[in-house]
Amino acid sequence: LVVSLFPLGMTPESELLRTLAPGVIWVAALLATLLSLDRMFRSDFEDGALEQMLLAPHPVTVLVLAKVLAHWLVTGLPLLVVAPLLGVLLALPGQALGPLLVGAIGVALTVGLRKGGALLSLVVLPLYVPVLIFAASAVDAAAAGLPVIGHFYVLGALLVLALTLAPLAAAAALRISVN
Repeated sequence: LVVSLFPLGMTPESELLRTLAPGVIWVAALLATLLSLDRMFRSDFEDGALEQMLLAPHPVTVLVLAKVLAHWLVTGLPLLVVAPLLGVLLALPGQALGPLLVGAIGVALTVGLRKGGALLSLVVLPLYVPVLIFAASAVDAAAAGLPVIGHFYVLGALLVLALTLAPLAAAAALRISVN
């Protein structure tokens, strides 16, 4: 919705939209995932399922990864499908992805709070900034015909780092939130 309204608030000039498109798409995707993050563990916390998850014989990190994957399939995958269409709308010959693993840490930290959404934004947004910078510049470089492999290496390293550390941090934060 934000991306489709963006050309209406500015000039519909194709060259300007092409220049701004990577940043607009990525910021819109990050804000969309940020809106849905608060619900990742909230219902499990309220109905007691989160405590059962923590008491289960399975490692909590595996359960957190499963929960993140399920949440990504519901929220991130539609963004992934829509991103190329939004790129075409903004005259951009690229696509965008939405990170979610970083958000799991922030959600786990704020799940026990009644109005944790504002705090969640303050915790998660600084962690999204490196992904936003490298992803938007990768799309921008691809649109300009420049090599993007360096950007993808950095994004891949950030993904590996998030896959390794985010479940551990989220599991620890969930244990703290339940107690």
